[in-house]
Amino acid sequence: MLPTITMTEPTPITFLGLFIATIFVGHLLSKYPLDHLGQRPMGQELWSWFFNFLFSGNGKSILGYDSSLGAWSPLVRVMLHLSLSGIIYFSTAGLVGVVFYGFFGYVIHHVLPVASHPGGPRPHKIQRVPKFPNTTTTIPDKDLSNWRCFVAEESHSETNRKFEGIPGGQISGEPCGRQMWGPSPQAKPKKRVDEDLVRKLAAGGREPKEFNPSQNPNSCDQIFRAQQIRNYLANGSTAPDMKTKPRTAKEAARKAAHFYSMLQAEDGHWAGDYGGPHFLMPGLVVAWYIMGKPTNLLNEEQTKMMIHYISVHQQTDGGWGTHIESPSTMFGSTLMYVALRLLGVEKDDERCQQGRAFLEEYGGALMTGSWAKFYLCLLGAMEWDGHNSVPCEMFLLPNWFPFHPGRLWCHCRMVYLPMSYLYGSQFVYSEAETDPTILSLREELYIQDYNTIPWMKTRHMVADLDNYSPIPLVMKVLQNILARYETWPILQPFKKNVRSRGLKFASDYIAAEDLQTNFIDIGPVNKVLNMLSVYHSAGNNIAAPNVVRHFMRIQDYLWIAEDGMKMQGYSGSQCWDTSFAIQAYEEAGLLDEYPLVTGRAWAFFERTQILSTKTSQSSAAYQYETPINRDKYYRHISQGGWPFSTSAHGWPISDCTGEGLKASLALLHHSTTVKEGLKSNKLLPISDERLRNAANVCLSYQNEDGGFATYENNRGFGWYELLNPSEVFGDIMIDYSYVECSMATLTALADFHQHDPTYRAAEIKYAIAKGRSFLKSIQRPDGSWYGSWACCFCYGCWFGIEGLIKTGDSFDSPAIKRACNFLISHQRKNGGWGEDFTSCYDKDYASRGMDAYGDDGSGVVNTAWALLALSAAKCDNKDAIKRGMLYLMKRQLCSGDFPQEGIAGVFNRACGITYTSYRNVFPLWALGRCISTYGDISLENDER
Repeated sequence: MLPTITMTEPTPITFLGLFIATIFVGHLLSKYPLDHLGQRPMGQELWSWFFNFLFSGNGKSILGYDSSLGAWSPLVRVMLHLSLSGIIYFSTAGLVGVVFYGFFGYVIHHVLPVASHPGGPRPHKIQRVPKFPNTTTTIPDKDLSNWRCFVAEESHSETNRKFEGIPGGQISGEPCGRQMWGPSPQAKPKKRVDEDLVRKLAAGGREPKEFNPSQNPNSCDQIFRAQQIRNYLANGSTAPDMKTKPRTAKEAARKAAHFYSMLQAEDGHWAGDYGGPHFLMPGLVVAWYIMGKPTNLLNEEQTKMMIHYISVHQQTDGGWGTHIESPSTMFGSTLMYVALRLLGVEKDDERCQQGRAFLEEYGGALMTGSWAKFYLCLLGAMEWDGHNSVPCEMFLLPNWFPFHPGRLWCHCRMVYLPMSYLYGSQFVYSEAETDPTILSLREELYIQDYNTIPWMKTRHMVADLDNYSPIPLVMKVLQNILARYETWPILQPFKKNVRSRGLKFASDYIAAEDLQTNFIDIGPVNKVLNMLSVYHSAGNNIAAPNVVRHFMRIQDYLWIAEDGMKMQGYSGSQCWDTSFAIQAYEEAGLLDEYPLVTGRAWAFFERTQILSTKTSQSSAAYQYETPINRDKYYRHISQGGWPFSTSAHGWPISDCTGEGLKASLALLHHSTTVKEGLKSNKLLPISDERLRNAANVCLSYQNEDGGFATYENNRGFGWYELLNPSEVFGDIMIDYSYVECSMATLTALADFHQHDPTYRAAEIKYAIAKGRSFLKSIQRPDGSWYGSWACCFCYGCWFGIEGLIKTGDSFDSPAIKRACNFLISHQRKNGGWGEDFTSCYDKDYASRGMDAYGDDGSGVVNTAWALLALSAAKCDNKDAIKRGMLYLMKRQLCSGDFPQEGIAGVFNRACGITYTSYRNVFPLWALGRCISTYGDISLENDER
C-alpha cells in the first residue's frame, strides 16, 4: 500500500519564505555573469525583458541584482511579484487583493505620470529679485597682464613645470580640451595687433573690461575672448568688418560664424566661462585654509582675483545669491562671507559689515543650508552636533537595498561619499581652537553666544529663503533616529565596528574616483571634499603624492573674466559647446568655408572620446572599465562615450555622447576638409568600431520608461526625493529621464543608423520607438516641455519637437502642433522669445520673460531655441519665423557677436549656470536652419 502524501495548503508564511529565498538567491547571483553587467537589451520593460531573457538571444542579464541598472534580473523580479501575490492571495485579501495588486502596478506604470515627469508649476513661486549697487568696476591692466589661458599640451606642461620635483607632480590623462589660467606673460605676438580692435571685438556690446552687476551680473568673458582674438589676428587672419551690419540672414549667419571661429582654441574646442554658482569657490577656500593656505594650490594673485569676484557680486542688502542672478540667500551669503574672511578681508571692512547685517537679519548661520553647515563644521566654526548624520555605513548595505547610495544620482552620490568620510572621521581644522580668524567667525556668524548654542536642536533649522525643497517629515524622523545612533552610548560599540569598515570603503571609493577621473573628479564640490579626504587620510600631509595630484587639477575648475576669478560648475563645457558649434556650422552650410575650424574640431572629437585613444587607455582610469570594478564602484560603461568637458574627466553622459556622435558624423559626411584629411592621413580616424562603441553607450542609457537619464540608468524610485537632505536643490536623488538627454541620444542613434544601417538595427529601431513614446509622455498639456538643464521651456520645446520629428513623428501630429502653438503664444512683440531662471525655479514660464537682462523681455538664446524648434517642425506660421529671424539680425553686433544677456543654464531646478558660448552658437544655428527651411530674408532699410 502506497503511503498517503498530505499536501498542506500554502499560507502567507509560505510565500513570505519564497520572497525571502528569492532575495537571498538573487543576492548570491548578483555578480554572475559580470560581463552582462548593465545590459538590458532594447530597454525592455519587465515582461518583454522577461520573455527575451528566457526565449531569445537578446536576453543577456545579470542573474541577480544588477548594480549598474539598479534592477533585479527579470526572473528574480517575476518571482518577487509572484511571492507578493501569493502572500496577498492567501491572506484575507484573496483573489480580490491579487487583482488590486495587479491593478495598482498597472496604474503606477501606465496611468500615473512617470517618475521623470518634472511636475509643476510650483505653488510657491520666487518673489524676491536680486538688487546690485550701480557700480562699475574694472580690473587694472597690471593685474591682468600676466594672466593667460593655457590649453591642451601647453596646460599640462605648465602644470608639470609648477610641480616639478615634487612626488606625485606629474599630471595624467588626455590633455586635449584642458583649459587653465596661469600667471604667465602673454606670448609675444607674431604680428603687431591693434589692441583697440581686440578690445572692441571682445567687449560683447559692453564697455571693454567693465563690469556692472546692476546692468547685468553675467560676465561677457572678455578676457579670454580678447586673448583668442589677439592670437587669431596675430596669425595673419582678418577680423569681421566692424563698420557694417549684415543685410540678409545669410550674411548674418556667415558673420556670426566668422566671429566665433576666432575663439576656437588650438586643440579644436571652444572654451568659455562656466561659472555662476556662488557656493563652489567658498568650499575651495575653506579647504585651502584648512590645509595651511598652500601657495601651490592658490597663490596671492588668485586670491586677490577671488576677493574681487566676491566683492562685485555682493548685493545691496549685503548678501549674495546662490548664483549670480539669484536674490540673496543664506546659503550663498554664509559661504561667500566666510570665504571673504578666510581670504584675508578684515571683519570691520565695509563688505563684511554689510554681509553680517544680512546674516543677522535672517537668524545667523544656524539658518543656512546643510551644505554650508558642512563646510562650517570642517572649519571648526560650527560643531558637528549641528549637522545631521552622513553615515558612510550605508555603503556596506547590500547593493539591492532600497536606501543604498549606489542607487542615487551620481552627482548626489559622489558629493555625499566624501561628506560621509569626513563626517565619519569628525574631521575639523586642526588649528580651529587657536586660530584667531576661526574664533572670530564663531562670534560673527551667530546671533547668540557660540558656547550656549544647543547644536543638536539646530540640525533642522533653515531659512525660508533657502528652503527650495523642504525636508519631509519622514526624512526628519530618519535624521533624528540617526542622531540617536550617533550619540546613544549603548550603540557605540556597534557603530565603532561598522563605521571603521564604512570609512575604509569610502576611502577606497574616493581613491577610485580620483583615478578614474585623473584627479579631476565629477564636479567641483566632490573635487574639493575628495581632496580634503585624501589630505586627512594622508595624515594632514600636503606633500603626500595624491594630495599633490589633487592640487594639480584644481586649476581645471578656475576661470577668469571681467568680474574676477570664479570656480566653474564643472571642469568646463568643452565637448558640449563644441558639439553644438559644429552642428550649427553644418546646418548653416559653412563647414567648408572654415577648413581650419573643422579640421581642429575633428581632431578634438577624436581625442576626446572616452577611453578610446592610446593616451587615455594608458592612464589608471582604464583599469576601472572592467566589469568587476564597475560593479564595485557603481560605474556605468564609459568606453566610447563623449564627456561634457574632457576625456580626462572620464564621466560620459548620454546627451554629450549623443551630441558628440552627431557632430562627428556631421564632420565625417559633410566636411570636405575632414574627408581629405582622413584620406591623406593628416587627420586620425574615428574608426567604425569606435562609432559603434558610441552607439552601444547610447543604447545602454535607455531606462525602462523609454527615456534617457544623464550619467547612468535610473537606479532608484521617485519617492527617494522624500529623502533629499539638501534643502536648496530639487530632484537630485535619482537620475531621471530627461527630454534633453532623450532627444540627444535618440537623434544620435537615428543618425548612426543612417551611417551604419546593419549594426544592432532592430535594437536601435526599438529604442527609437520607445523613446518617442517617452517624449510624448512628459509633454505638458499646454504643449510644452520643461527644460531641466537650461532656461527653460523654449529649450525643452526645441529638444521635444526635434526629438519627435527625428524619431519619426509627423509634422502635423497633435504633439507637434501643440508644441508649436505653445511657442507661438509666447512670442513677444519685438519678435523674440525670453525666459530667465525663474522659469526653471517656478516650473512655470517666466511671466515677464527675460525682463531683467534681456531686450524688452526677449533674449537671443531663447529666441534661437524657439526658432530651432519651430523650423524643425516646419511650422507654417512664416510670419512668426520671419519676426524671430529679424529679431536675431537686429540684435547682432557689428562684430558678428551677440550681446551677453541673462543666464542660460540651470541645474537641480534652482541654480543658474553660465554658458557664454550659447549667445554665439544658437543664433548661428537658428539662422542657418531657418534659411534652409524657409529661405533667406533681408532687413528693411529702417530696420538696419
